[in-house]
Amino acid sequence: MIRHLLRTGEGGSGRSEGLSRPSAAPYSRVMPTEQRTEPDPARTVAEARRAFFVMFAFLCTVWALQLANWLGDYALTLDFGIRSHRLERLPDVLAAPLLHVNWQHVESNSGPLFVFGFLAAYRGVRKFLGLTLLVALTSGAAVWFFEREQVVTVGASGLIYGYFGYVVLRGLIDRNLIDSLIGLVMAASFAYILTTAVPGTPGVSWLGHLGGLVGGLLGAWLLRDRGARAALAGGGPVSAGTVPAPGPATAGALPGSPRAALLKELDDLGL
Repeated sequence: MIRHLLRTGEGGSGRSEGLSRPSAAPYSRVMPTEQRTEPDPARTVAEARRAFFVMFAFLCTVWALQLANWLGDYALTLDFGIRSHRLERLPDVLAAPLLHVNWQHVESNSGPLFVFGFLAAYRGVRKFLGLTLLVALTSGAAVWFFEREQVVTVGASGLIYGYFGYVVLRGLIDRNLIDSLIGLVMAASFAYILTTAVPGTPGVSWLGHLGGLVGGLLGAWLLRDRGARAALAGGGPVSAGTVPAPGPATAGALPGSPRAALLKELDDLGL
């Protein structure tokens, strides 16, 4: 809950007529405006553009490898797919998500990979790259530890499940209303994919799906927004003398309230 010190004059730190000098109370230290992290619409658009091209390049790489794999009679799948319990094949957990078993496999993964990957990356490509590494490791480790030895596992679906889990949970952890709404829509629209993260579908690596999902949920926590923006969206404390005047995006809403955060997000997106 915000402590609106300007109105109450608590501790003598508010600015009001007849008050010649503010108190030096330690809890009312002023934070200069230039040090606060404010949402920047131009930066948001730039990150979204960068995320689009990153995912486009990612898909181009996957399809180029599929072409090379097909021309080589899928030797890459056999050579770099995950084989459980073999130490020499452990590094393949990083290569397997880029490979597929046939054209139908890569086609079915491409759409969800782009959509969920973009939604996971548009808030920051650097976080997205860390998330991708984490999900590849958790998905591959689940297969490497628990899959049968005679099975070779490849495919980007582990990444898809990881991105899905990250997108669904990220907004709730960061207390970001726009991301929470996106996560709610994605969860309601694609909840059916969770049916292949449990045993029962022949030819599908439910272990890879489940491991990727766990990695995405874990990534939402490890890569959470720890900055001032998350504190503002969650109603964190505001120092005396730093309460911003309401602008067009926050008119009628208390600064730092969930409503103000939502209006600011919508304004940044041009809505």
